[in-house]
Amino acid sequence: MPAVTPQMVKQLRDRTDQPMGLCKQALDQAEGDMNKAIEWLQAQNSKMTAKREGNETAEGRIGVFVDNAAKLAAIVEMRCESAPSAKSDQFVALANDLAKHAATSKAADVASLLVEPFGKATVQDRINDVVGVIREKMVLHRFRRLEGGVFGAYVHHDGTVGVVVECAGTAGTSADELIRDVAAHVAALNPPYATVSEVPAEVMAKEQGLVKADMDSDPKSAGKPANILEKIAEGKLRTRLAEIVLSEQQMANEMKYPKTTVGAALKKAGLEPVRFVRFKVGAVSL
Repeated sequence: MPAVTPQMVKQLRDRTDQPMGLCKQALDQAEGDMNKAIEWLQAQNSKMTAKREGNETAEGRIGVFVDNAAKLAAIVEMRCESAPSAKSDQFVALANDLAKHAATSKAADVASLLVEPFGKATVQDRINDVVGVIREKMVLHRFRRLEGGVFGAYVHHDGTVGVVVECAGTAGTSADELIRDVAAHVAALNPPYATVSEVPAEVMAKEQGLVKADMDSDPKSAGKPANILEKIAEGKLRTRLAEIVLSEQQMANEMKYPKTTVGAALKKAGLEPVRFVRFKVGAVSL
């Protein structure tokens, strides 16, 4: 049995990010075999995950990944027990790693994704590794995969809100910043719909009814020609739709995009909005 040296412990620590004492114990248990020591650590991390199963995971972080060359994107919500852990480098890297994996995964749900290969182990093992370092319960709460479009993504500085925006078009890398700005806009304003065509018929009918009622009660409408009233009604409807439809809203960064709607900014770049996915930590999954 080879003697376990401090250099071996450091090497295992660098490879696994586990505590030094635990790395020494792993090497002792594995009689100096590095691969067996890693397997022993993985087993301990699995036990740690099981032990903390009943703990509440009210904190977390959103991870995103975009690959426009492959026309793929993904967004994940990772949960943990405490806010400091959610901001740790290990947890941030975990959320981003899982978003990257989800982008190329064919898994239909979280349970299926967790058992997929990740390196020489599984996605769940990747999570367990971070559990072993931080000593908290961590779960992949949800994910969404998108493909076929032009994508941009944004995660709020505290990690609690993230957005992936999908557009149609053929814009090059010059549009990356614009789509990211649109994603930041969605993160801030959270519009219910991406385009007017997405608005359900009953919602549109309600908005049109409110416009009609407003005009009927306005004495200034009396005596105006029908074509003028129609144009006024269209303008009022656009104003109301701007409250709920992304493409009709003024870009949130008005200094960068003065008097420009999201739809107009994208159109200028040869794009049009298709859909977006917005995750907020702790929000109810739809």
